Amino acid sequence: MRVNWDYIKLVCLSVAVVGLYGFADQRSKQKKVDGITVKFVGDNNLYITEEAVNKLLIQNYGPVKNRDKEQLVLNTIEEVIQSNAMVKNAQVYLTVNGELISKIVQRKPIGRVEGISKFYLDDLGERMPLSKHHSARVPIITGEVTGKTLEDAYVILNYINGDDFLRKNVIGIHIVKEGKYQLRFRMENFVVNLGGVENLNEKFKNFMAFYAKASKDLSLSDYAIVSLEFSNQVVCTKI
Repeated sequence: MRVNWDYIKLVCLSVAVVGLYGFADQRSKQKKVDGITVKFVGDNNLYITEEAVNKLLIQNYGPVKNRDKEQLVLNTIEEVIQSNAMVKNAQVYLTVNGELISKIVQRKPIGRVEGISKFYLDDLGERMPLSKHHSARVPIITGEVTGKTLEDAYVILNYINGDDFLRKNVIGIHIVKEGKYQLRFRMENFVVNLGGVENLNEKFKNFMAFYAKASKDLSLSDYAIVSLEFSNQVVCTKI
C-alpha cells in the first residue's frame, strides 16, 4: 500500500496551525489591558478631558487597566463614555498589544444662552451644559428664551455659520419675542432687526449690499438700527 505523504503532511500542517491558533487565542484571552489612551477627534477645544473620561470609566465600569481582556465589554464602555453630556460619539477598541483606545467626538456648541439658565446650543439644536474646562467663543443668546425661540435661534445660527463674514462678525442674538430677533456685530454699534426666520437668504443678501455701500461711504457709525424686517429693503435709523 502506497503512503500518500502529501496528504499526511497536509493533515499535520493543519493540526499544527489549529494548535498554534488555539494557543495564541488562549494567550490573548489571558492578556491584561496594558493601558488606556483617549483620543479626541476633530475640535481641539476640550470640553471634557482625558482625566474626566478615565474617572467616568472608573465610577461607572470600574478600573480598566490590568483587567483581563476577556472581561471587557467594549459596547458597554462606549455607552459609559457617551453618557457624558459633552460627548457626541465614542468608539472603543483594543490593540494587539493590549492597549484600550477610545476615540471621542465631542459635541459642538454654536451658541451660548445667557439668562436664568446658562447653557450652550449645539450643532444639532440641543441643549448642552457649559464646561468647566473650556469656554466656547460663540454668539451669545439673550432675551425671551423658549422652546420655539430657541429653535429659531438655531436656524439663524446655522445660516450665520454658513457664511464666513457673518460667522466672524455676529457676536449675539437677542430674542425680543417669538418672531422678532436682533443681531449684534463685533465691530459695529448698530443693532440689526432681523424679524423672523423666514427669507433669511434674501434678508442677509440685502444686508450685505447695504454693508458694502455703507463701508465704502464710511457711514456705518451713523446708524443705530438697521432693519431687515421689510420685504426686499433695508430700513436704517440714524443715531
